[in-house]
Amino acid sequence: MPLRPSNREQVWLLPPTLDELIPEDHPARFVAAFVDTLEQSFWSDMGIGLRGDTMGAPAYHPRALLSVWLYGFMIGTRSSRKLEAACRDQLSYLWLTGWQHPDHNTLWRFYQEHREAMKSLFKQTVLTAVKIGLVDLAVQAVDGTKIAGNAAKDRSYDAKRLQQLLERTEVAIANLEEQNEKGNDPPPAHLRQQLIHKQKLKDEVKAAMGQLAAEESSKNINLTDGDTKLMKGRQGIVPGYNLQAVVSPVKATEGTGHLIIAAEVVQDQNDMAQLAPMLKQSEETTGERPDIFIADAGYCSGSNLQAFAEIGQVIAMPISQQPGQKQPYHKDNFSYDMNTDSYICPCGQILRITGLKRKRNKRLYLASKAICEKCSAFGVCTKDRRQGRALEIGPHESVLQRHREWMETEEAKSVMRRRKELSEPVFGILKEQQAARKFLLRGLSNVKAEAKLLATAFNLRTLYRKWREDINYKGCTAIVDIIRTSFVTKTNLLAPSLLKY
Repeated sequence: MPLRPSNREQVWLLPPTLDELIPEDHPARFVAAFVDTLEQSFWSDMGIGLRGDTMGAPAYHPRALLSVWLYGFMIGTRSSRKLEAACRDQLSYLWLTGWQHPDHNTLWRFYQEHREAMKSLFKQTVLTAVKIGLVDLAVQAVDGTKIAGNAAKDRSYDAKRLQQLLERTEVAIANLEEQNEKGNDPPPAHLRQQLIHKQKLKDEVKAAMGQLAAEESSKNINLTDGDTKLMKGRQGIVPGYNLQAVVSPVKATEGTGHLIIAAEVVQDQNDMAQLAPMLKQSEETTGERPDIFIADAGYCSGSNLQAFAEIGQVIAMPISQQPGQKQPYHKDNFSYDMNTDSYICPCGQILRITGLKRKRNKRLYLASKAICEKCSAFGVCTKDRRQGRALEIGPHESVLQRHREWMETEEAKSVMRRRKELSEPVFGILKEQQAARKFLLRGLSNVKAEAKLLATAFNLRTLYRKWREDINYKGCTAIVDIIRTSFVTKTNLLAPSLLKY
């Protein structure tokens, strides 16, 4: 077959316009449209004036810089240096910036100064999706995933190793000071640099020792990022954070989709304490609670179930199986008599309350030793000849029992089957397509802001698919019309404005 001509010195008689560089349904166009429809109040909260200053050199437009960061987070380019390179040689970024080339210092200063205020964009993406009827609020699922921090594992120390490191550092400082004082010649420059480095390390170790002593629950601390905790994940144990997310399915004609309703970063290695806070954040974001909340067994506790029962929130959450739970004489098969505050065993024996175990916050119920010894179930139900069968009942035993019975229903089983199709794909996209296997910032407050921007970018990916469907369905090529009909007329969050890019 003939070959197409390839000429790298090709020139155009009529140069192409900037608008011809990318397709009409390109995600960069959606990002620009989304940023361009943000109200003036958003920019005021960020402390940015869109008109700029009359004095000084011209600055890059904040809409362009915000668009670059949002688009970068959507496709997995999250470092300022990589974004600088992209703004030089990738057409989508060149289109976003109007063929300008902000350097990494400019991009970083914008991100560093405004990332806290940018967290409000997350709620705007959720409310936009809710307003246009994209979100299915009937079911929400919460889950957590471990994400590595920007810290090396070999810089994690316990109190003993910190003390040893401090002693070695002090010896090294003394040796360097002795070398500096020897002879009349000025000491080599590298000795001074080593001394400064060791002194800085000494200060870091002392600060870490103080922080570790103040945090009674912590056994280790990382000298690179002191807020990270050793987390166990699929990649092993690494210093990192626990990312929590509440996910809701979306109503989309093009396949399936998800939206992150709530997102938070915590330092807890387990998820149990995050159930109620994540439901609260979800309610604050959308304005209502879901019909059914889904969680895995890592969130299950009697206190969590009691709290949800008090507010009338239905939750589908498996209870971890206890040893011998399926045996005929497990405590779940004992019936409770509220009038006499006693339990009746499967063989009809009464177990009366005899005391309270304060350390474990449990009530103790005992059967008659004489009757138990004569029972046909003796040796299976109990082997204790000293006191007979005993039951230890916690304060949330009744709510646990009711929940266990509900989880055996077909409705609960059907709901639980949806858990994996909600949370796990979201974490997969975050880690694989948005390059979120590791946080780039250090410190809990900074990581929280980074996680919110990741969730914002994830939601923008979902909103983009809906926007693209509208373009294809309506056969419309005017980007302004699509933005106005899809978003502006259905929510007051995105007001009409002229598109700059």
